[in-house]
Amino acid sequence: MNGKRRALLKSVAVTASAAGLTGCERIISRVTGELGQSIPDRIMVSAGERIEPDFHLLSRTTYGVWPGDLDRLRRMGREAWIEEQLTPETIDDRLCDLRARRFETLWHEPGTCYEYKKPVLREEITRHTLLRAVYSRRQLFEVMAGFWTDHLNINLEKGDCIYLKPSDDRLVIRAHSLGRFQDLIRASAVSPAMLVYLDGKENVKNIPNENYARELLELHTLGVHGGYTQDDVYEAARCLTGWRLRTRWRKGMVQFDTELHDDGEKRVLGVRIPPGGGERDLDRLLDIVCHHPSTVRHIATKLVQKFVAEDPPTALVDRLAGVFTKTGGDIKSMLRELFSSPEFDIERGTKLKRPFHFIAGCLRFLGADTHAHRPLIEFLQRMGQAPFQHPTPDGYPDEAAPWLGTLLWRWNFSLALAANQVPSVRVSIDRLMSAIGGPPYSPLALFPWFTGRQMTDPEVAAFDRLPKGSRERNETVVGLILASPAFQRY
Repeated sequence: MNGKRRALLKSVAVTASAAGLTGCERIISRVTGELGQSIPDRIMVSAGERIEPDFHLLSRTTYGVWPGDLDRLRRMGREAWIEEQLTPETIDDRLCDLRARRFETLWHEPGTCYEYKKPVLREEITRHTLLRAVYSRRQLFEVMAGFWTDHLNINLEKGDCIYLKPSDDRLVIRAHSLGRFQDLIRASAVSPAMLVYLDGKENVKNIPNENYARELLELHTLGVHGGYTQDDVYEAARCLTGWRLRTRWRKGMVQFDTELHDDGEKRVLGVRIPPGGGERDLDRLLDIVCHHPSTVRHIATKLVQKFVAEDPPTALVDRLAGVFTKTGGDIKSMLRELFSSPEFDIERGTKLKRPFHFIAGCLRFLGADTHAHRPLIEFLQRMGQAPFQHPTPDGYPDEAAPWLGTLLWRWNFSLALAANQVPSVRVSIDRLMSAIGGPPYSPLALFPWFTGRQMTDPEVAAFDRLPKGSRERNETVVGLILASPAFQRY
């Protein structure tokens, strides 16, 4: 980082400390814009009739193409870009941190979060998640954090989960999103938030609570058709007895109570767990379920469905399962295999963006300036995908069908955003148009930037039917492109 960048980053903290909240946000917006989170003078636009491979790669591995990202990918090359994204700790993300790290509830121990009101906790974790999705340069990491958040879903609205989820997001999801699968599941199993959400803290010897054990087998590891039985659920629950939450000193932290643990012999999926294991029974159980062939295939299938197609190509699932087995569940290795596969490049523009992806994508493609205040979050709520609020343990669905009812709200958002009518969000359509270098009011020039390909004849005809006044407004053209089927898919 050059001297100017270092000086600006240092000065913003000093200046912002003397400013009110709104003033602080103005300073952050100015500094991040000067340091590179704005629209460049020139940006590359795809020119082919079919979605270009580099655009497709960015569409699937990020929340949307930020102005300048496509140019940078092409300079680096696909392999180097993927490797950079797979090592997010090497990517300088301080510009995103300026916007997203200042929510103090995300960095506390669980007990401290009890000192805050629920609306504050809900707002901060929601805004933080959206701002990271929009502004982080560690885009693949953010996409994977979203993937595992759904896989290990915890609803803020159940019990004390709202006080405990911030540390779960930091210490479970974000700590292990690109790590080893069993480490992720182990961290989740003893997460305070998960112990509340799936009643693990109520699980004691002689009267085991099977809720977490069932979801561990059905959702987190083997899958619905993974071959486990009710006896396996019961025996797994016995392995998990004794994990409790502190209620006074260091409230919300986890402890193991040997007196409440069933220390007898267990048998899970045909494997004997000898008596006397104590808290080690958890790791013995996870060794069994995390490396079971059904788990290997279940996780490989979900990754292929996430990044390739709802109907996953069997050959690719087989190869990812092989990588899982060979590497002991190394997530990076599985992703590396997936993104280099021919199947990944074939399925272009076939998946429907979920509401969170759609809204974050609109903001990224436009190079928007926002701090994600309530008016923006309300659109996510209306579309049914407010972060951490899915009511059931299976997480927000990734397939298209459940989201087709959100299209009207998407159209409303698209037109309002392009017209700068979403409070707390600013976009500059004219600057984007200038960077693309096309003639004003031209759908033919703007469309490829948002979709990765040229317009088809039916799409040209649809825009030609616009009333003359509408055709002469860049914001109307952009709003309609964002609302189009081509942009809804990726």
